[in-house]
Parts: sequence; C-alpha cells; structure tokens
Amino acid sequence: MPENNRRIRVGIDVGGTFTHAVAIDTATFTLAAEVKVPTTHRAKEGVACGIIASLHQLMEAGKIEPDEIILIAHSTTQATNALLEGDVAPVGIIGMGKGIEKSKARSETNVGDIELAPGRFLKTYHRFIDTGEPLNPDIIMKTVAELHDEGARVFVASEAFSVENPANEDMVVKTCLDNNLLVTNTYEISQLYGLRIRTRTAVINASMLPKMMETANMTEQSVREAGIKAPLMIMRSDGGIMDINEMRRRPILTMLSGPAAGVAAALMYARITDGIFLEVGGTSTDISAIKNGKSLVKTATVGGHRLYIRTLDVRTVAIAGGSVPRIKNKKIVDVGPRSAHIANLGYSSFSKLPPDAKPILTYIQPIKDDPADYVKLEAGGKAFTVTPTCASNLLGIANKDNCAEGDLDSIKIAFNAIAENLGTTPENAAEQLLDKSFPKAANPVEDLIDEYQLDRNLLTLSGGGGGAMAIVPYTAKKMGLPFEIAPNAPVISAIGAALAMVRDMIERSVVDPKNEDILKIRKDAEEAVLKMGAVPDTIEVQVEIDPQKNLLRAVATGSTEFRTRDLAKSAISAAEREAIVRKSVREEIKNITCLGDISGLFIYEAHTVHKKMMGLFKSEKKQYRIIDREGVIRLQIAQGDALIKTKSNLEGALSMFIERHTDYGDAGRSVPGFFILFRGRILDLSGLMTASHIISLANAELSRLTDEDPVAVLVNII
Repeated sequence: MPENNRRIRVGIDVGGTFTHAVAIDTATFTLAAEVKVPTTHRAKEGVACGIIASLHQLMEAGKIEPDEIILIAHSTTQATNALLEGDVAPVGIIGMGKGIEKSKARSETNVGDIELAPGRFLKTYHRFIDTGEPLNPDIIMKTVAELHDEGARVFVASEAFSVENPANEDMVVKTCLDNNLLVTNTYEISQLYGLRIRTRTAVINASMLPKMMETANMTEQSVREAGIKAPLMIMRSDGGIMDINEMRRRPILTMLSGPAAGVAAALMYARITDGIFLEVGGTSTDISAIKNGKSLVKTATVGGHRLYIRTLDVRTVAIAGGSVPRIKNKKIVDVGPRSAHIANLGYSSFSKLPPDAKPILTYIQPIKDDPADYVKLEAGGKAFTVTPTCASNLLGIANKDNCAEGDLDSIKIAFNAIAENLGTTPENAAEQLLDKSFPKAANPVEDLIDEYQLDRNLLTLSGGGGGAMAIVPYTAKKMGLPFEIAPNAPVISAIGAALAMVRDMIERSVVDPKNEDILKIRKDAEEAVLKMGAVPDTIEVQVEIDPQKNLLRAVATGSTEFRTRDLAKSAISAAEREAIVRKSVREEIKNITCLGDISGLFIYEAHTVHKKMMGLFKSEKKQYRIIDREGVIRLQIAQGDALIKTKSNLEGALSMFIERHTDYGDAGRSVPGFFILFRGRILDLSGLMTASHIISLANAELSRLTDEDPVAVLVNII
C-alpha cells in the first residue's frame, strides 16, 4: 500500500428507510465522506443491494481507493425483520440422547413451533436418535430425509450434554454439510446447560441461515469485485463486530444490530464513560445505558421465550423528533406515537411557508383505529404539522450548530395557529408539546438508572440520531442531568459500525469456578477474537462470575489494527485535564491531586464533601477519575481507593489491598469492584468474586510487563 495513502474504516448502517455510509480517516477520526441511499428491502438482492450502492457512492464521494480501506462493517435489521415478519426457514430438529436421560432429551429437544410475533410462527419438525448405539452418516441422512419430506429446509443437531462431548452433534453437522445442507449445532451457539433453551436458540439461528447467507455471500462478492481486500464485518447485537464467516455460522448474533451500532459510536466516538445514550430518529428513540465505559447487556427473548444470546439492553420508545401532537379540548393531550412520516405530513421546520401564510388546523387519524385528533396544518398547498423538532427550534434549543435547525419563520407561523387554538402563546404551546414528550424518554432512563444502580452524579445524557436535539436537551433539563450531543449525530450508527471493536463472548455453566476455569475461559475468548482478525496487543478480556446462575462469562474485544491517530497532536495540557476532571465531580471539592501517569492514563484523586438531608449531614470521601491524553474520562469512581506500585512490588501489596476492602457480613465475604491500570489499558475485574480469582487473572494479564512497569489498582466502594 502506498505510504501516503489514507487508512479508512467504512461503516454502513442499514436502517428502515435509508442506508447511511461513512468513511472515517483513522489518523484524524474525521469523516472523509458520508452518503445515504434508500434501503432496498424489496430488491431482488435484498438489503445487500443498498449496502453495495452506498459503498460505491461513498468511495466516489470521498475519492477513496480500494487499497485505502482497512475495514468495512455494517449493521443490519435483517435478522430482526426476518423474525418479526416470519421470513424464516422451517427447521428440522435432530434430537439425540441415551440412557436414563433419553426420555428427557427427547422431550426437551422437541421445542415445537415458536411464536416469533403475534400470528407469526417458526415451523419445526422433530426426530430423535438414540445415541446409545453408534451414530453413522446413514442414520443421520435417513433422519434428515424424513424431516425434509415433512417440510424442513434447515437442520439443528441437539444432544444432551453436548457441551461436554460434541462428537455426535459434530457428526450431524459434517454429514449435512457434505450433502450441501444448512445446519446448526447447539454447543457452538451456547456452552450453557439447559437443553431446551439451547435447542430453541439453535433453532432460531438455523431458521435465519438461508436469508442471511444469501446476503452475506452477495455482499462479500461485491466487495471483493470492487477490489477491496479489507475485512468485512457485521455488527453484533451486543455492540461489537464479527467477521462475515462468523455471521454465516451464527446470524442470530445480529439481532438488534442497528441500535447496537449507535451504542458502539457512543463508546468509541463520543467516548462516553458513564451515561444514558438516546438515539433519536423521526419515529422512535432507542435508549441504552453505559457504565464504566461498557454497554449494558441482557439475555435476549423471542416471543416471550428466553434464549442463550446476550443483546444490548435497549429500551425503544415511541417519541422522537417527528412525533405528532394530539389536541383535545384545547389542550395537548399527547405527542406520538405516530410520526409526521407515518401521517404523511411535513415538519413546519422544513416546510418553508410564505410570510403571510394562515394555516388551517384540522385533525387526522394516521392509521386505522388511531384517535382522530392528531394535528394537521394546511397552508400554501402544503400539509404539515408541529413536532418536538419544531418546538425545540422555537424555544432556541435547536440551532445552526446541529442538524435539527429549521426555518424559524415557518415554525412561528405554525405555532401561532396552534397557540390560537390553545388560547396561549406560541412559546407556551411549544413547552406544552415538549412537556408531553419528555416523560416518554425520561421514564425508561429512570428505569435503567434504578435497575443497574447507576450513580446520577456520574451520568450524562448523550444524544445521537437526527432528532437528538428535539428530545435530549429538554429531557436532561427536566431530569437535572447534564447532556451532550454526539458529533455527526445523524450518521452516528454508521460511525459506530465503522469504529466498533471485534467482540466475542463465551458463557459456561461452572459451579464454584476455580482459577484454572477463569484462565481457560479467558484464553478461549481471546482466541475467538484473534481468529476474527483482532491484533493481539489490542485485546481486552473481562471475566464475570454469576454465582446465582453458576455461570462463568468472558467477553473479549479487540481492534483489527493499531490506532493510528497522532495522539501527540491531540494531547491537552495538565491544566485542561484538571479542569475536565473538576467539572465531572459534582460535589464540593476540598482538594484534587494527580497521583500519576500510567502510559497516558492520568489518575486524579479528588477529596470531596458528600452532603445528605439538605446539607445537615456531611461526610468526606475520595473520588477518582482516569483521564487520557486527549481529555477523555475513561473511568469514574464515586468513592474508592488507589494503590500505585511497580509490577515487582505489586503482588503482596495487592493481596493486602483486596483484604482491606473486603466486607465480612452475614452473607459471607463481599469483594468490591477492582480495576487495574497498566500500559495505557484498564483491566476491569469488577465481575470477580474472590481475591484468589482477582489475583490469578491479574497475574495472567500482567505477565508481559517488566518488573519496573508502573501498575495502579483502583477499588470502587459502593
């Protein structure tokens, strides 16, 4: 590759209406180009047609050569849409088992038809093979033929205890593949016990294979024909990316891929450490939480049934930049769920009305069975309405520095008509509209704060999407929280796809995990992302233990290339770093100190005064902020302690540090969350339960350091 060529990461977000594509220059983190094309749901080639069209237009717009592209990643709604619309293949289940467990295995592998959405079912067929007798390809193909005759087009191999011995499942898979049949086995989808859930997850995965394979093959072929040799990646539902070969094997991991791309941008582009991310479109808003620089995930469900798949915890609400108000008895009684787009109305913000326009206010029923009191305005041959975007413009919230700026004169004309009907001022009418809008966003935000025990003193509301300014600032004001709008908010999901990290997760059922279990799952997770092209020195692995579920989990992330941005050019001064830290501490500061620098991660300790009961009770505590050279806060600890040593002096000191912060109560020992800083990285050990686990994993991670390398340990005292 020529030395002076740019290094470009391409992100493509396949939305319901448009497919957005961006090119990011990795040296500057700036957009080299951005385009959008209509999403091609109904094209013969499906959404792949729009993906390829957007890629070609992007390369033309940015004058990008094929060899300048180092990665292409795209999000997709295809898996979700397939489930919602029932566009899936019927599945033949080959259940297996032996001995006393045979009867139970027969029952649990026969999961029946699965309801994907109201009135839409995934059809399954079932056969059972007694594996007490040796399995062979002839038996397998006889079973496959019977299932095919019934209607099955893809197949699942499911055997009790295959997570311990997958040989029979592997034989079924090999036999099917040798006969050009699409197939999934359960242990490669999940390594957790629970045969019925594991089978159900594999069935849904298999049902997607024909459609997703077709898209994957077509996309990859077109990319290679364009002369692009860069890795082709797909967004996962947990906010990472995986290579296209992994998508061919586990398409189920792309569920909620679209919202996940926005959250990836919040982490990698907006650089949120602790906050709530609201991606605001025209019709709906996706809301998710970020804690300690990581997105929060949950177990996925389909049709009310639990799956062995983890997805981002995204709360989708029917309020957005284009939501239409409802007026009844001269009051705004609601805003949404219908949007201007659905109601076939324009925004007053973008309608460009003549100065003397006198809009006529009427009411419509956007969809059958809707209330017939949605606001419609007509003037100058145009049909339009007012929206949160329009209200935010009128109140000076949206301005020329963001994408929501509209024509203020047209907005005033529209709100004059609304105000006349309500018997109030245009400004008060706009406030009424936003007052009815913001609780729909605020309520799920409060739910996330409560559910995940997020510290309000650390939180920021962060907005992305084209409608961010319409919803986020007003919601933040009402909730008493700070806010920020991500740069290039309208294409935030495409940016997230471009910058997302390669990711994989392994879960295993382990009772009372030993140190060797922890080190094994860490190694396996690391190897999984290595296979997908992650650079070894960029890989980070977080291990968590869930003692209630006897579950051991490892999440590995890594980048396909070293970060090439010139950090020296973007570094800020010590005074600027301290100012950022001071601003982030929302309590009275007695003093603040920089404790040290761990390869560009600066450790700040703030002694603060915590006030309760209207200031009647006061206590002092130590807060910590880890901030990098560019001024990004990478970790926030509202109350904690710190230990800074060289590697050679750490081991004994670490044991004593952990012991000092271990609580002993009626429920036994309780270990708080620990974080280790080394060589510019933050190792999150907050998911571990014992000092032995923490020390074992720390030793493994620090093994490549020299004795004189500095290491910092921070504890989060909740």
